[in-house]
Amino acid sequence: LSIYIVFYILYNHVWEDVTLHNSSLPPLAIKNPECLGLLHQLDRSTDTWVQHYCILKDGCLYFYAGIRSTQASGGLYLQGYRVNEQILSFKQSVIELKPPSEEFKTFYFCAENKTENQRWITALKASIKKWLPLHQAIQDFMNRPLEETRM
Repeated sequence: LSIYIVFYILYNHVWEDVTLHNSSLPPLAIKNPECLGLLHQLDRSTDTWVQHYCILKDGCLYFYAGIRSTQASGGLYLQGYRVNEQILSFKQSVIELKPPSEEFKTFYFCAENKTENQRWITALKASIKKWLPLHQAIQDFMNRPLEETRM
């Protein structure tokens, strides 16, 4: 079991290093983004929409004030989040990012139009799906036949 703990520490350390590195880059310097463009985020405290230039990469959504920003102004780790399309009270189609537990915040975004919303929804789902939760990866590994697990 100790090999799993080492793997977990190394995996998280590398992923955090890459994410920290990416957040220090201008948006167009991030290599091979899964999706990019303008998104409006609902600020629930003021009930207003705030525009961000966004980059989706490896299960993280980076927020920038604009395309010429020198670094990200924020980010959202998406592991465990569910992506849904919702209709808000004013009949606008929005992207809902629902957290894995109630202790985290639900986020609402919308793109410029329904086609762009669908493009983001598809990309967000694919990006999240690529990253199995560690406990699921370990369980999958442990359930494999013994001869497949030998090193």
